[in-house]
Amino acid sequence: MNSSGSQDFFEGAFMNRNIVIVIFLQAITLLAFPLLIPAAGELNEGVTFFVTSDSHFEFIQNLDRNDRNKATLERMNGLPGTFWPDKLGGGKIANPKGVLVLGDLIDDGDRRDETAGQWRNFEKHFGLDGKDGLLKYPVFEGWGNHDGPPIGKEKFGFSVQAQIKARNLMRKNAGRISNIADNGLHYSWDWNDVHFIQSNLYPADKQHVKVRYSLPWHDPQGALSFIKEDLKKNVGNNGKPVVIMSHCGVDTDWWNPEDWADFYNVLKPYNVIGFFYGHSGTGLKKWKPDGEQKPLDCINTGQTEKGFFVVEISSKKMRLAYQIKKDTKALENIEWDWKFLMEKAIVSGR
Repeated sequence: MNSSGSQDFFEGAFMNRNIVIVIFLQAITLLAFPLLIPAAGELNEGVTFFVTSDSHFEFIQNLDRNDRNKATLERMNGLPGTFWPDKLGGGKIANPKGVLVLGDLIDDGDRRDETAGQWRNFEKHFGLDGKDGLLKYPVFEGWGNHDGPPIGKEKFGFSVQAQIKARNLMRKNAGRISNIADNGLHYSWDWNDVHFIQSNLYPADKQHVKVRYSLPWHDPQGALSFIKEDLKKNVGNNGKPVVIMSHCGVDTDWWNPEDWADFYNVLKPYNVIGFFYGHSGTGLKKWKPDGEQKPLDCINTGQTEKGFFVVEISSKKMRLAYQIKKDTKALENIEWDWKFLMEKAIVSGR
């Protein structure tokens, strides 16, 4: 070996020794500070979001409702940086990842000369991505019983569900959602380590045989099958927290109680921490079928013109509260209050 080769050999050996030392020090660091690494299924950071429903945007009549909706969205825009109620531990409200809008977006989904205008008002206020409307945050909407029939069943040439389907594609292309049903309507996504499923009208596949009410408007279009397959594929047995949403909840007579039980059985193997819905009012309840042990936490959010839920999910707990106008008809000098406070521990895998 000549002197040049000998020098190359020793330089290479020195570099290899340094690499070994670096790897050794990294291993020692990991052993000494294991708490720096999040455990599987834990959130790296909290997830904050807002939830509302039943905006019922108008076009010709009752336009004051649109103004009351506008005031609520302006409150959403200004809420981050203000404080949680002391009863829920206080602290500043973080910027929300987005706003869940749980159906009855407009007041009539198939009315001559009005539906398209109502939809334009919804889009103008809520927007899609936090940049194209009044609202500053991305929107994740589903349809309700006021939003019209399935695509192709409308009488006057405008389909709200077709609009939602197109918006879902834009959401997916932008990376805001990850899974869309074959019909383009139901969808899901993750925020950090929390899984969200938008099931639209209500979580069933079709209207129950014991219910004969306003088909085709009240056709859930395969929502329960989508939930079942999505949970199997995107959650499995990893124990991550799951949030389910729809327009109707377990207090709606044309979503049959037998369907409620089927829905519960689909969710039972998973760590579902909340079922959010609109349609019937505002409040909190626990529900389970007869004979079951673990109740489902049900969060019923009311009309947009009256207020919205603020939700924060961390690795250890979920806390939420409803921001409500003291005078729900007010358009000026609006005062806001907190109502329907809730806090629950989150146990991984349960």
